[in-house]
Amino acid sequence: MITKTFKRYENKFQLNESQFEQLLPILLTEMVPDSYTSKNDSYSIYNIYFDTENYDIIRHSLSKPYYKEKLRLRSYAIPISSDDKVFLELKKKIGGIVSKRRATMTLNEANRFISKREYPLEANAINRLVLEEIDNFLDHHIIVPKAYISYERSAYFGKNDPEFRVTFDHNIKSRQNNLSLEKGDFGNQLLPKDGYLMEIKILGAIPVWLTHALSSLKIYSSSFSKYGNAYTEYRRQSMAKIINMPISDNTELKYCISN
Repeated sequence: MITKTFKRYENKFQLNESQFEQLLPILLTEMVPDSYTSKNDSYSIYNIYFDTENYDIIRHSLSKPYYKEKLRLRSYAIPISSDDKVFLELKKKIGGIVSKRRATMTLNEANRFISKREYPLEANAINRLVLEEIDNFLDHHIIVPKAYISYERSAYFGKNDPEFRVTFDHNIKSRQNNLSLEKGDFGNQLLPKDGYLMEIKILGAIPVWLTHALSSLKIYSSSFSKYGNAYTEYRRQSMAKIINMPISDNTELKYCISN
C-alpha cells in the first residue's frame, strides 16, 4: 500500500474551449505536461463520493464552513477485478488550505475497509495512521455511496516548481444510481460540452505571468464543486418530479458556489 499527503491552495476557474486553446500555449512557456498527459493529451478519473443518507456532508460543505471534509474512492481505470488498484482519499479544507490523505489499495480492500472497517493486512505503521484518520471520519459519519463523478483531465506542473500544478477537467459526468466504479462510465453532464474546469494548485500565490494571462482572456475565479453541483442538480430534478414540473437541460443549471 502507498500513502501520500498533499497540502496546498486550490483556485478554480471556469472557461470555454476557445479560452482553453488560447491559454494553453502561454501555460506551456512555464509548465510541462505530467507523464499521463504527455502520453495521451488527457486521462480519465473515476470517483465514488460517500455521504450520509441525508447528504449531511455535502450540505455542510455548501454552507461554506471554515472546516470541511469528504471521502471518495478514486480510480484511473474502470475496475474489472476486485484486485484492481484504487485510491481511498480523505480531503479536508481548513481556512482555504486543502489537504488530501490518500491510500492505495485494491478495490476489495477498500470496500471491506469502508463497510466493515477491516484494515488491509499489509498496512504498515505509517499507512495505518492514515487509515485510522479515515476510520475516525467513519466514526462520525454513517456513510453510503451517494454520487459517481468522472471526467477527463490534462495536468501540467511548473518547470521550476513541480509542486505548482494546473489541471483542466472536461466531460464531467455524474449519476446518483449504479454507484460502484465497476458499473462503467456514464452519467449526466455537469458543464456545457465546450466547458472546462481549471484548478490552480499551489502552496503560495499564483504567479504574476499566469494572473496576467487569466485577466487578458477574461477567465475569472469560480468556486465550482463537482460533487456540490451533482447534488444540486439531483435535488432540482427530484423536486421537479415531486411537483410534476418539466426538467430543463441540466447544462443550464445554476452552478453552486462552493468548493
